Amino acid sequence: MLMPKRVKYRKAQRGRMRGKATRGASIAFGDFGLKAMEPGWVTQRQIEASRVALTRMMKREGKVWIRIFPDKPVTKKPAETRMGSGKGVPEFWVAVVKPGRVLFELGGVTKAVAAEAFQLAAHKLAIKTKMVARVDYEAH
Repeated sequence: MLMPKRVKYRKAQRGRMRGKATRGASIAFGDFGLKAMEPGWVTQRQIEASRVALTRMMKREGKVWIRIFPDKPVTKKPAETRMGSGKGVPEFWVAVVKPGRVLFELGGVTKAVAAEAFQLAAHKLAIKTKMVARVDYEAH
């Protein structure tokens, strides 16, 4: 699963997800993209499950680009622990996603295959998404 090799700080604050995505909001590599429509955290497990769903649907043809990376540690405290005694230990990693961010891109497949693959992948994610096509894309 995706996670950083090393980080400067082991624990991060939760932060806020205000505004729309300015970076990574357009298709850069493939013909089709899966764009986030609402803010949220996408976990490393959700990214991996979506990737598997995409590659299975495409039957090893075409190419998949993952445009997000889980670089934020999320901490948890053990169950039934009293208040205080510091912050919990890092449990998993998330990618912070703002509306408009392109999460995945596909290339080398037809629009129908891409639509079906993105629908399967979207079911694995905890945020609303939609499929977008490259601006200069025309069906071959």
